[in-house]
Amino acid sequence: MTITRRSLLAAAAGTGLAAATGPVRAQDADDKARIGIAIPAATHGWTGGLNYHTERTIAAMEAAFPQLEFLLTTAGDVQSQVNNIEDLSARGIDALVILPMESDPLTEPVKFAKSKGTFITAVDRGLSEEGVEDLYVGGNNPQYAVVAAEYFKGKLPQGGKIAVMRGIPTAIDNIRIEAFQKTLEGSGIEILDMQYANWNPDKGFEVMQDYLTRFPQIDGVWAGDDDAALGAKAAIEQAGRQGEMKLLGGSGMNRVIKMVMDGDPLIDADIFYPPTLIVPAIQVTAMRYATQAPVKGRYVLDSPLITAENAAEYYFPDSPY
Repeated sequence: MTITRRSLLAAAAGTGLAAATGPVRAQDADDKARIGIAIPAATHGWTGGLNYHTERTIAAMEAAFPQLEFLLTTAGDVQSQVNNIEDLSARGIDALVILPMESDPLTEPVKFAKSKGTFITAVDRGLSEEGVEDLYVGGNNPQYAVVAAEYFKGKLPQGGKIAVMRGIPTAIDNIRIEAFQKTLEGSGIEILDMQYANWNPDKGFEVMQDYLTRFPQIDGVWAGDDDAALGAKAAIEQAGRQGEMKLLGGSGMNRVIKMVMDGDPLIDADIFYPPTLIVPAIQVTAMRYATQAPVKGRYVLDSPLITAENAAEYYFPDSPY
């Protein structure tokens, strides 16, 4: 477990969020609001970017509102994140910003924190029970899946066979898969199999090897994530089958967007789902205490398709992800 204490600033930008009911406790110099943050450790590219942008946001904000303080925790597994939340709750935090490693096992610990009066901001993956969080900040997960399905419908107008890699067992993975399957209905596209690849390149390589062994015809692969897509790409190229299919990942990794820009024959598109979504999550939560703004609601970022025509808009070579 990693814990960092720093001052926290909130940008007073318009969010379009609904007002929350109930007063917001004002802080003075002797009564700091404490905001806990519980995010996954940098176990793969997307979470590496998440950690980078969390630290970058904290560094940019730390001087502005000395009446705010936060505790940052990172975890490499579910139980560690449960422990982190219990520890933060014991420290008397006013608010919790959480990106759950998995939805189901994190829901009860977060509910316990909420029962103590903690303001809850759920980021990206959400919780398995509706109504626990006061604020949700994330990407447009139904759109993410619809964009992926429409991509394959465009590539396979006469139908075809595709393999799918799921992420990890979370609310957003369920939302994506359901929307993906619904959008493909009536298209003539058959899903050969769906296995969890954990948004991880090594697991993506392993799952893709299994698909390549079992299925002589694969017209497309939705890896669901750029890390998993890179693992799948390595397996496909190792088998010499890169001319048989199209591979689609998602999230907007610089390395993958550069492949799209350069006309890679296997990966010609991507879907935007940035780890920078942690930035407004921290800012809007802090705004509740820094400016006494009674915020509550949903803050959702779009997930457009990235192609060779628009890839330059999404390419940031200096970013770690």
